[in-house]
Amino acid sequence: MPTRPHRVAVLALPAVLPFELGIPARVFEAATDAGGGPLYEVVTCSLDGGPVPTAGDFAVLVRHGPQAMASADTVIVPPVDTGAVADGVLERAAEAVRRVAGHARIASICTGADVLAAAGLLDGRRATTHWKHTAEFARAHPAVHLDPDVLYVDEGDVLTAAGAAAGVDLCLHIVRRDHGAEVANRAARTCVVPPHRDGGQAQFIDHPVAVDGAASTAATRAWALRHLDRPLGLPDLARHASMSVRTFTRRFRDEVGLSPNRWLTQQRVELARRLLETTDLPVDQVAERVGIGSAASLRVHLGAALGVPPSTYRRTFRTAEGVTPPTVPARVDRHA
Repeated sequence: MPTRPHRVAVLALPAVLPFELGIPARVFEAATDAGGGPLYEVVTCSLDGGPVPTAGDFAVLVRHGPQAMASADTVIVPPVDTGAVADGVLERAAEAVRRVAGHARIASICTGADVLAAAGLLDGRRATTHWKHTAEFARAHPAVHLDPDVLYVDEGDVLTAAGAAAGVDLCLHIVRRDHGAEVANRAARTCVVPPHRDGGQAQFIDHPVAVDGAASTAATRAWALRHLDRPLGLPDLARHASMSVRTFTRRFRDEVGLSPNRWLTQQRVELARRLLETTDLPVDQVAERVGIGSAASLRVHLGAALGVPPSTYRRTFRTAEGVTPPTVPARVDRHA
């Protein structure tokens, strides 16, 4: 029997940043089942149900007050301009979030983490926020284990993301956690964004595109994705890019924010997830197809990334069409 769509409530606070406010609706409404049916319902609410001034030169009208959070499965707090938000707003928001934390998954984007911290949801836990806001956040919330370098942190029932586009990464991660890689990839294609950036990827990448006169590693990354079944090593990647290993490694990290080996492992795990969801290949053949080698190695890698073995992951996401699968606990954002 089909279940109702997962309900996501987005809390719009005065001085909200408009770009991040719109991210949850755009991503979650792009997540559909194999028949095109919606998997999520997204509603936007405010603390009083009235219009919300943004950090831009306009206000937004919302259709719901804080009661919408009471029936939500997930609550997301987008960021505000901390220099423009009125006194008492964050405290009122923290109280509203605290009331629903027992039954809803709570997530924040950028400075929305201040609300979660004020509610006490991040004490003793790892969290992140925009890299420009980390010093201020650390002073205000010393009980939080702040990681200033990553895109997002998943603590199970509480998730935090860095600023701007990292909100897209967080929402796609939630879709992937709830419904698997194939659904998340379809949503990413609809939104015309990369399907997967790992939570542990660096927020600030020195050279996201090649500087004038410098060779990029993009072509080699595309080549590696087509040959993940091969035992690719740093010398192979550097040779394809016509660079020394040292130069290639430095330029790769500058462009991607990860080491080549860690990036390769992530891509192999991501492909393994898709194959487990969409094919009946035995686990040892999946491991061979993605270049991990053996079923035992795949169990280790998938266990490190997701906390479950391949057989459990396959059972979770190879479900009957139209039936929402249970959530697989995700463990992300470890240090390299």
